[in-house]
Amino acid sequence: MSRTAWIIRHLAFEDLGTLAAPLVARGYTLRYLEAGVDRLDALADAAVDDLLVVLGGPIGVYQTHRYPWLLTETVAIAGWLESGRATLGICLGAQLIAAALGARVYQGNGKEIGWFPLTLTEAGVASPVRHLGADLTSMLHWHGDTFDLPANAELLASSGMYPHQAYRVGDRVLAFQCHPEIDPSRFEQWLIGHCDELDAAGIGFGVLREQTASHGERLRAQAALCIGEWLDSL
Repeated sequence: MSRTAWIIRHLAFEDLGTLAAPLVARGYTLRYLEAGVDRLDALADAAVDDLLVVLGGPIGVYQTHRYPWLLTETVAIAGWLESGRATLGICLGAQLIAAALGARVYQGNGKEIGWFPLTLTEAGVASPVRHLGADLTSMLHWHGDTFDLPANAELLASSGMYPHQAYRVGDRVLAFQCHPEIDPSRFEQWLIGHCDELDAAGIGFGVLREQTASHGERLRAQAALCIGEWLDSL
């Protein structure tokens, strides 16, 4: 069966990363839509079995005065969600999904950047997110914003600094504030692209390199299990 994964990308190197493999293995054709550049009209005509993936980026959902197209994107995501088709959000994508569902997105109390384990809720342990539990892998975090949990959403995982790290709405919407998609072989792109943010936060590049070398491949394997199980359940 031919299916398309429509992928809204906000920053060139923050793509599907390691999650591309489990999607392609399940017959999805990957189609990137560049935020702020490509029109999102095509989403309205997507097939019922298609998937929408909304990826991360360094901007805030609330920065519509700088990026007016965020309003159009949020409306497009809301329309997709209303159609009942499957949706996956990562970082900014999780925040945009929350906003599309009527939840508040706002600046947090500080930057959470680095590798820290997830704490799963009871619902998380019973979901595909169990593959990302602290006993199995660490997780890359890279954000300073947070959000209220949308109505009807179920919290799946938290971190020590921010409680809303993974949630789902029904069985067809899954969202991560963290970064299960990180490809450790391309981590230098993150260090280059986010150099000013790291300097401002006083976070050492060497520490992040060491953490990624230590945890990256394990997360690759566990994220494939998590996303693969979720996709198979759709």
